[in-house]
Amino acid sequence: MNKMILANLVHRPIRTCISIIAVAVEVTLILLIVGLSVGILNDSRERQAGIGADIMVQPPGSSFFSGISGAPVSAKVADVMRRVPHVVAVAPVITQLNTAGTLEVIYGIDLNSFQAIGGPFHYLAGGPFQEPDDVLVDDFFAHQKNVHVGDRIEVLNHEFRVSGIVEHGKGARKFLPLSTLQDLIGAQGKASIFYVKLDDPKNADAVAGYIRGIPGMQSYVVRSLREYLSLMTMGNIPGLSTFINVVIGVAVVIGFIVIFQAMYAAVMERTREIGILKSMGASKAYIISAILRETVLLAILGIAVGIAISYAARGAIVTHFSTLRIQVTPGWILRATGIAIIGALGGAIYPAFKAAQKDPIDALAYE
Repeated sequence: MNKMILANLVHRPIRTCISIIAVAVEVTLILLIVGLSVGILNDSRERQAGIGADIMVQPPGSSFFSGISGAPVSAKVADVMRRVPHVVAVAPVITQLNTAGTLEVIYGIDLNSFQAIGGPFHYLAGGPFQEPDDVLVDDFFAHQKNVHVGDRIEVLNHEFRVSGIVEHGKGARKFLPLSTLQDLIGAQGKASIFYVKLDDPKNADAVAGYIRGIPGMQSYVVRSLREYLSLMTMGNIPGLSTFINVVIGVAVVIGFIVIFQAMYAAVMERTREIGILKSMGASKAYIISAILRETVLLAILGIAVGIAISYAARGAIVTHFSTLRIQVTPGWILRATGIAIIGALGGAIYPAFKAAQKDPIDALAYE
């Protein structure tokens, strides 16, 4: 049977290649879309963790996503929290969502207080802000945009001089002086979020409760960093799981339709062959098994090609867009493999049963 299956695939090379490519597209679509979603999410988690804070305090009604809540409260709230027991440092930060060219969050920081949270920036070139119109960028952004110290770049429709290139991993990829960003967005003296450093991370829950008890801060959103990072999952991001399910559904439909068409056409072309097999005593189960085995082989070849394309595409994307993270994980490779095989078998079931139902006499007489 295996020799016959291989011969059938070789006998129709174009159809075989089309079927393999369809499954490969299905697998590639799943792995790249999911990998991009997971990669961006995990990159955001790592950069939040890299700030070094133990507690994050946001104004009432703030979104779970940092960067889209504006700057609604006074930065002087930081002075109130600095008097809380176990608090070592507080850094008020403005987070501003920028959609010009690419979707990114820009941080407006007071350099001294921000560095008191997680330690000094590691400068790969240049140094700290010297003027109000200076900007710090991380190494990923500098590499992607070929930016060097002293270059002028546009941020929020304003021209800035790159004063330093820092190692990635501390929140944003672009940092402006706090007062400068306040002026740009008309939020003088305001802040979006407060990062709090404690003498011991074990005191996070107690300090969070104390902050919520401060008059006027009862409705503030206070989370330990551990709690915040635990919420940054695909299931907690509105619409992300639905989006991924839609992508998977589209991919399955592509594989199902192409495999169905290929196997149905193969069955029609092999009518005489099926008649010969049945006249020689082949059972219905044998015919169905042959068709499904051929389908599984096509699916396995397509899966292998799809995984190879996914890794190649990931390398090309990361090379040209170094700020993007794509994670092709073993878990999702297994899921994509299972989805592709199930979709392919689903497309082959009807043609397989149709082949098994053929009458051997009619099949032998078929022209």
